[in-house]
Amino acid sequence: MTDTAAGAPRAFTDPGWRRRVILAVYGYQGLVAGFGLTALPNHLAALGAAPGAIGGLAAMIGLPWALQPLWGPVVDGHGGFRMGRRRAWVVAGMAGALLCLALLPLAGDGPAAIPRLGPILMAHAVFAALLDTALDGMIIDRTPRARLGQATALTRMGFVGGTALGAASFAWAIPALGLPRAALLLLLLGAVLATLPFSVREAPGDALLSLRRRPEAAAAARLPLGRMLRRLLFVMRRREALALVALCIALEFATAVFGVRLAIEMIQAGGWDPAALSRLQGGIAVLGGTLGALVIGWWSDRAGPYRVLLRLLGLCAAAYAGSAWLLVGPPSGLPSSIALALTSIVPALVFVSLAPAVMRSSRGAAAATRFALFMAALNLGSALGAASSGPVGALLRPWQTVLLSAAIFAGCTLVALRPARLFRDPEAGTVPASPRNGSVSAPAAETVLR
Repeated sequence: MTDTAAGAPRAFTDPGWRRRVILAVYGYQGLVAGFGLTALPNHLAALGAAPGAIGGLAAMIGLPWALQPLWGPVVDGHGGFRMGRRRAWVVAGMAGALLCLALLPLAGDGPAAIPRLGPILMAHAVFAALLDTALDGMIIDRTPRARLGQATALTRMGFVGGTALGAASFAWAIPALGLPRAALLLLLLGAVLATLPFSVREAPGDALLSLRRRPEAAAAARLPLGRMLRRLLFVMRRREALALVALCIALEFATAVFGVRLAIEMIQAGGWDPAALSRLQGGIAVLGGTLGALVIGWWSDRAGPYRVLLRLLGLCAAAYAGSAWLLVGPPSGLPSSIALALTSIVPALVFVSLAPAVMRSSRGAAAATRFALFMAALNLGSALGAASSGPVGALLRPWQTVLLSAAIFAGCTLVALRPARLFRDPEAGTVPASPRNGSVSAPAAETVLR
């Protein structure tokens, strides 16, 4: 049974097609991530490539994602296409990404190919970041408020599933077929997934493929860049926006500062086999990113993302505190496995409830830019946490580090007790209420960038 009516046009506004497009695009991104960030580095390492060269390759792939918010004003300020306000950029990003993949077989194989592989994969990441920004904007614009949790869960499912498939399949394909032929296989799989965003309209009346603008929407679509950025800066300077940015940084910092340390301790002090640990980490990621994400998305749509976010933040604080008790001894055996699961799955589920709350607060003419800025704050927190894991680990024992993370999550929970500190809901014209006290109306028109 499906909620897509027979004979209905393929449009993102249709729930069935929306789910398919989200899974296809994020599955594509995960597939390439599994290829470029797991299977390819492992292959190059096995052939004797220098760690610095492999690290440089990973850095080139990651740099365009750090600059992703720069695509926001482009996507937000240049809409009004007959293909739909966002879909024109979705198609452009997907087409550019596939073109870059088509160049990969020409790069060769082995460590000597790294100087050619790096720029190609970096260019791919530029287009993939555009694709991601545009699709996020389309989700915010076209998904009903009561289905944003489901949409976020599907993004997580697609990316995690694609990453697992890409890492596993290309770990076999690259050595067995050679890198050029494996790259052709990646291009083929990517092209199959791309048929959905290429063939599904943004709305029923939109053109399937056209770069022409709608005459009636041209004036509204060409929002001057300077004016939009000034309005965006005005909104982002507000107390709740700054508080939300700080929350995003703190959450990812608390996750990364301990996550990197735990894996190292389990191998070096706990005697874990690296391959066995990698399999355990992969299984945990798939479990949290599929079944867990679906459950949290369903719950978020029914109970509201603010309420679910508060519950999960409190659960994170409890999970990290419990993990500290488990890690008082050597990080080996079942206790360390449980600690790894608790500190991996629960924080990942927080994102599934945080994203729809941020999407609600981001709606308006600059939706893609605002959402990309908040996601950039998450990435910044993760980078700061990973960079701090060494110095923090030199000062604190593992159980003390996880207690520090638990304290950060507890602080975030206290802040989230009053969602109005973090979010404004421009579509509803209200600030979200405390989950314990019902709804509170308040003007929010100043946060709408129209």
